[in-house]
Amino acid sequence: MADWKVRPASDADVEAVAELRAVVMRDDLERLGRYDEQRVRQRLRDGFDAAHTWVIEAAGAFAGCVALRPAGDTRRLEHFYLAPHAQGRGIGSAVLRELLERCDRDGVPVRLNVLQGSAARRLYERHGFLVESEDRVDVFMVRLPSP
Repeated sequence: MADWKVRPASDADVEAVAELRAVVMRDDLERLGRYDEQRVRQRLRDGFDAAHTWVIEAAGAFAGCVALRPAGDTRRLEHFYLAPHAQGRGIGSAVLRELLERCDRDGVPVRLNVLQGSAARRLYERHGFLVESEDRVDVFMVRLPSP
C-alpha cells in the first residue's frame, strides 16, 4: 500500500473531484447508457459539501475523495472515488475501514448506492455491506454498526 493520507476537503477541491468522478464512472455509466459528459460533473458540483468530504492523497498527490454525510440516524457514504493510478493498492479498503470504524464507535449504520455492475460493489460487500434494494441503475446497500 502506498503512502497515503486524508485531509478535509475545501470548496477549492470541487473541480478536481468533479473531473475524477467523470473519469472513474465513465465506463459504468456508458455501459448503463447514462453517460453525459456535462451531467456527470454537474451532479458532483451540485452535491458537493466540503464539510463532510475528505480528499485522499497518495505520495503527496491528489488521488481521490470520499464523503460521509449525516442523514438522520444513519450516515451516507458518497463520492468515493479513487484515481486509476491509486486503485488496487489497498488505499480504498484502508480509507473505508477508517470511516466504518468511526461509524461503529458512533453506533450508526452506513448507507450507499453503487451503480449496477460496478466493481466497487465487491469492495463494499467485503466490508459488510448488504443489498437493501436495487433498480435497473443502482444497488442500494447498508452496513449495520459492528460492536
